Amino acid sequence: VLLSGDLGAGKTTLARAIVRGLGGSEPVSSPTYALVHHYHGTRGDIYHVDAYRLRHPDEAADLDWQTLSSGDALLVEWPERAAGWVPPATVRIALGHVDDDTRRVMEVS
Repeated sequence: VLLSGDLGAGKTTLARAIVRGLGGSEPVSSPTYALVHHYHGTRGDIYHVDAYRLRHPDEAADLDWQTLSSGDALLVEWPERAAGWVPPATVRIALGHVDDDTRRVMEVS
C-alpha cells in the first residue's frame, strides 16, 4: 500500500488503522527517523516505511526491499521519494487536507 499526501494529511493515522486491522497490537508511530518499523500482526508481518527524510531516491537502495516485500503487508509513506526502489503497489492511496480538522481520501487506485 502506497500512501501519498502532504504533511499531516493522515498517512500515519491510516497506516495505524491498517496495522490494527491486520491484528497488530503494538503502538504504530511514524518511522520517520528509523525509516522502517516492523510489526507482527495476527495475519503476519507488516513493514511500515516512511521515505520522507530521503534526500535522493537512491538512498532507498540501502533498504532491504526484498525482505520488506516478503512480509504480508508493506505500507510505504512518501513513496515518490524512494522512486524506482518501491515495489509495485497493490493499492495507492492519496490523502489530502480539506481544512485544519478534516482530511479526505483524494484518490485510491
